Amino acid sequence: CPPANQERFANGKLVTVQFHPSAQVVMTAGHDRSVSLFQVDGIRNPKIQSIYLESFPIYKARFSVDGEQVIATGTHHSMFFVYDMMAGSIIPIPKVRGVEEKFLRNFELSPDGSCMLLIGTSGYLHLLSMKTKELISTMKVNGRCTASAFTPDSSKIYSYSKEGEVFIWDVRSRKCLHKFEDEGSLEGKCIAVSKNNQYVACGSSSGVVNLYTSDVCLKENRPKPVKAIMNLVTSATCVTFNPTTEILAVASRDTDEAVKLV
Repeated sequence: CPPANQERFANGKLVTVQFHPSAQVVMTAGHDRSVSLFQVDGIRNPKIQSIYLESFPIYKARFSVDGEQVIATGTHHSMFFVYDMMAGSIIPIPKVRGVEEKFLRNFELSPDGSCMLLIGTSGYLHLLSMKTKELISTMKVNGRCTASAFTPDSSKIYSYSKEGEVFIWDVRSRKCLHKFEDEGSLEGKCIAVSKNNQYVACGSSSGVVNLYTSDVCLKENRPKPVKAIMNLVTSATCVTFNPTTEILAVASRDTDEAVKLV
């Protein structure tokens, strides 16, 4: 099982490793200011290309849903880059009109490929059109938003606040449909919605990951988790479901090998 990026190891921390939605390609991106694409054959894993973004350490990079673009945000910038893989061009998006943010780091892409959600500071959430990269609308949670996730049908957004509350937004009307408290959460860190829309997982700074059923989240203000996963001893920084909703991966970047499959 050779390293996926053996033809070009990064010179700094890798922040993103993602498979292409339809091709046998893996992307790596990180603090060495580069995005690299590798053909995954399991033997050589040849490098397809690397793009270098001058003085732009990458915070997060993602393939667009159609697999034609890569979106990359930086660690200390209010701009972001779009790499058009079909045209082979790098497009800087210097300033989104209506978005007053010092840094743009965290973002999510809607599963239907129509929207991009920028998670701003002070609880602001900026919804952009994926096509034009222009602002559609801004929403605001109480406190500070640490993580967000779209539902699989792209109709709703779950936003998790630092204070441990989860806000559920309607994408079309941009209204808050409901909010609930994540049980026992001192500080919200990460959130995921399963592909079949059955479960919502919330990971907090204590390392506890609470698993809820979606219907309870939409009705109750203090829902009871179906399961509380206590295996992590440091802050839960990543939760993600597998495509068939049989496995939940929970991980912490604060300590080595802190990955559990539930």
